[in-house]
Amino acid sequence: MQTETETSEQPPPADAGGGAAPAPQPPGAPKERLPLTGIRVIDVGTFLAGPYAASMMGEFGAEVLKVEHPIAGDPMRRFGTHTKRHDATLAWLSEARNKKSVTIDLRQPPGVELFKKLIAKSDVLIENFRPGTMEEWGLGWNVLREANPGLVMLRVSGYGQTGPYRRRPGFSHIAHAFGGLSYLAGFPGETPVVPGTAPLGDYVSSLYGAIGVLLALRHKEKTGRGQVIDVGIYEAVFRQMDELAAAYGLFGKIREREGWGSFVAVPHGHFRTKDDRWVAIACTTDKMFERLAEAMERPELASSTLYGEQRKRLAARDEVNAIVIEWVGSLSRDDVLARCLDKEVPVGKLNSIADIFEDEQFLARENLAELEEPGLGKVVIPSVVPRLSATPGRISNLGPALGNATYEVLRELLGVTADEIAELRQQRIV
Repeated sequence: MQTETETSEQPPPADAGGGAAPAPQPPGAPKERLPLTGIRVIDVGTFLAGPYAASMMGEFGAEVLKVEHPIAGDPMRRFGTHTKRHDATLAWLSEARNKKSVTIDLRQPPGVELFKKLIAKSDVLIENFRPGTMEEWGLGWNVLREANPGLVMLRVSGYGQTGPYRRRPGFSHIAHAFGGLSYLAGFPGETPVVPGTAPLGDYVSSLYGAIGVLLALRHKEKTGRGQVIDVGIYEAVFRQMDELAAAYGLFGKIREREGWGSFVAVPHGHFRTKDDRWVAIACTTDKMFERLAEAMERPELASSTLYGEQRKRLAARDEVNAIVIEWVGSLSRDDVLARCLDKEVPVGKLNSIADIFEDEQFLARENLAELEEPGLGKVVIPSVVPRLSATPGRISNLGPALGNATYEVLRELLGVTADEIAELRQQRIV
């Protein structure tokens, strides 16, 4: 979610260096062996689009300093399910992992000067304000690259840094709509639905942003020069739309909502079982449908005279789906899975989060990381992706307390004296 800095009044942060202690490090490579060890990332964004890229870099060894407003902090601290920690929702604990919090008010000149000193000692800057906001604060690209010619700057916004919509506010939900995803979600002739409650646009734009940062760092290794990576959240969504653009450009075809199925193959959708559970079945080739027909003990369905060819199945979509619906509905979910898997039919459970917590595949792959958080107990979050064989990532801590590293960074990294820090605190600059 790309948004502007929140300025609502909050009580001042606890004394520097306070807050929750880092959670134990789960199994993984020691920090000094990780691929991004030695890279310092400054994350000055809010919510998720952009800052999630910083979290991923932190998982693989980068030092990530989350720069926040000293009074309000990142509004994501108050987004989602609240916890006993007044400055941390579950969303914050999960997605601000592996970061240290440094409070600096970028709207005050002393804060701007501190920030430029911090940039001079860093490798990457990530921001996601509306285009022009950093420039208004005196922290645009031209200023920052003077402070650090090798700086890599990731800029994530709703519509990108250029174009007539560049100053419009952008959120993941808006990007899903504008980028073409939401139009496809739902049933024919009905109101388009939200394509899942997770902010996919925020995550996907961060993934593209992280790739851009790594490419830019590679360029910096060769030339010593930094550059800007410009990602619009809607662009990241649109890039996932497979052949949508090509089909319209060549044939004028507009793909419409198709409910629980798919226009590319039949049967290819979600089916309810006898015990009121759900499975996903995907038969994208004739061979896969032949296997399904065998699993259903109706091999004649895959004959050339019936539905053995994809074009015939597509022409008889409702008939084929009705046959599969009846068969799946006559069996328990376990029976459907067993029969399909025995014939190597692509099939899977539609998992709720409760199902995921019990699933042997998630457990075997250690997809759920459990960290101890003081005052809260064990907090479960998604573990690191991707999985590297030699230098696997790690989670060193959950989302940090507001300002927990301000004193450390200002005193040890920037050389600000204790008295100067006390004065900056009194003025609410840090």
